[in-house]
Amino acid sequence: MLSSPILNVLKNRINLRQIPFTERGSRLLVFHENGSFIVRLAERWFNLNRQLSAYRGRPPLVEGLVFTDANGNVLPIEVTSYPHCLEIASPAGLFNLFFLDPETLLVLLPKAACGLRFSARLEQCTPDRRGGVLRMTGNIRRSLAYTTNARILKNTVAEIGPGLHTIQLDLDATQEGQAVLLNITPRLGFNRWVPDPDEALSAALQRWQAWFIAAPPVLPEYQEQYYYAWWIMRAGLLSTRYFTTREVMAPSKIYYIGSWQWDNFFHALAYRHVDARLAQDQLRILVDHQREDGMIPDAVHDEGVVTHLDFPVDADVTKPPLMAWAAWKLYEFDHDREFLDEIYGPIVRWNTWWFEKNDPDGNGLCEYQHPFSSGLDDSPLWDDGMPVESPDLNTYLVLQQQDLARIAREIGEADDAALWEQRAQAMVQKLIEIRWDDKAGLFWAVRQGQRVPVLTPLSLFPLLTGQMPGPISERLVEHLVNPNEFWSKFPVPSVALNDPKFNPRQMWRGPTWANLNYLLIEGLFKSGYPDLARQLRHLTLDLLTRNNDFYEYYDPNIGDNPPKAAPIYGWSAALFIDLAIQATREAQAVEA
Repeated sequence: MLSSPILNVLKNRINLRQIPFTERGSRLLVFHENGSFIVRLAERWFNLNRQLSAYRGRPPLVEGLVFTDANGNVLPIEVTSYPHCLEIASPAGLFNLFFLDPETLLVLLPKAACGLRFSARLEQCTPDRRGGVLRMTGNIRRSLAYTTNARILKNTVAEIGPGLHTIQLDLDATQEGQAVLLNITPRLGFNRWVPDPDEALSAALQRWQAWFIAAPPVLPEYQEQYYYAWWIMRAGLLSTRYFTTREVMAPSKIYYIGSWQWDNFFHALAYRHVDARLAQDQLRILVDHQREDGMIPDAVHDEGVVTHLDFPVDADVTKPPLMAWAAWKLYEFDHDREFLDEIYGPIVRWNTWWFEKNDPDGNGLCEYQHPFSSGLDDSPLWDDGMPVESPDLNTYLVLQQQDLARIAREIGEADDAALWEQRAQAMVQKLIEIRWDDKAGLFWAVRQGQRVPVLTPLSLFPLLTGQMPGPISERLVEHLVNPNEFWSKFPVPSVALNDPKFNPRQMWRGPTWANLNYLLIEGLFKSGYPDLARQLRHLTLDLLTRNNDFYEYYDPNIGDNPPKAAPIYGWSAALFIDLAIQATREAQAVEA
């Protein structure tokens, strides 16, 4: 039994089926299935087959990893998972598998004659006196070095198929402190130095304990899911490599590999509670790849950036302009004025890009040119084609300019601050004058001057500005709390319940998303509806605690995860963290 109560709370939360054992910065994902371990890589390898999501179906690099007895027979095992290690009980004794560093797994061996067997999808294998090296050649280079400080009794390599080798390693591990090291790397050099495994295991535990201890406390009803959310926020980080210029959180380490722009903004809201620099770097990585014309990329991957796609339409692709909003939220926590000074210029350039490149009719309201730029990739709002002038985009631009005014004032640019305030207020008026439908009590998305006949919560998003006149806010809130539209059992559906295109199981066509709820909660507070904001926050926290994992989206009627919703999902975990801390601090203030 561990001495850390938090790590004990998370015992077996990493189920090794949908949820892998992994480590901060690592691209190694360890699963256990059909009695053996496999190691998948959280890497896109786009140059391998020129397909964006091919990594989801790629076979594992290492498979069939089993532990064996003195005669080479496979040992029956029972696996217990913790954030810092896997405890593997067997008749030969206890194996411990854990990360030495992001590219290296270490297996602490029991004091026994034992061994291990595994297969690796690598083309060349060269055994040696301490283990061996397997390599992949060609334009994609990956290598695996296996090394032990135990006495090797047998080191057998068999090629069982093109580019597939099986290794059987039989060991006399009857001395203290003996281990097997597996280093999987794209680098030219290998890690083949075996440390004291007990000290290394203790260090792995201490890293995770320090992470959890840094997190602010929350109410008891949130604690178990809260610490699991913090596990996701550490385990989901990718280390720097090539175009990945900063340590960054992947939206889902097994489903979306890389860095997506608006995901980064939401991830930063959690990181600001434990590590200001890590939170800021979620924004910096995007600025590192800002285009000369000011556009911020849609995504950043090890192999490059995504700024243009030819499907489903041929257009530049970015994400909603929430960088100033996120930057100001970070500043409210750490008061790092230097960061505001650093980020201000790039955000101004990005804001300029939106108005110069995305207002084709010149009415002062911007349009999405590509559906993916909205973040709501397959929303029915885009079914009839692009571009679409959507109320969420123009709300985000109001927020961006409101926060640019705050930033400008803080860094001593008083004239800029006055200009941004004026522009934000003028845009609020444009939204009302041009896009408010008084009969329907909604703001509609428009394409080629015609209303897009789909009701989504984006029609309510001008509430986020906190600048809507009282009668307009009241009408919008009436729609929000209407049980036939948006007030489902687990609100807020991404398409109204009574809309013909509502589908509770299909991405962005009905499911509830944590980020839309988070934004609406903030908008309700700003617009003078604190009790409703707290109610929606409570319902959102309840939804996010109902499941054993955090998912990309949820069924608004029954609260489960639809089959295609990505697991270990970053912004759901991050926003759960922030909302739980909000609720806790409010409760503590009332008690005081």
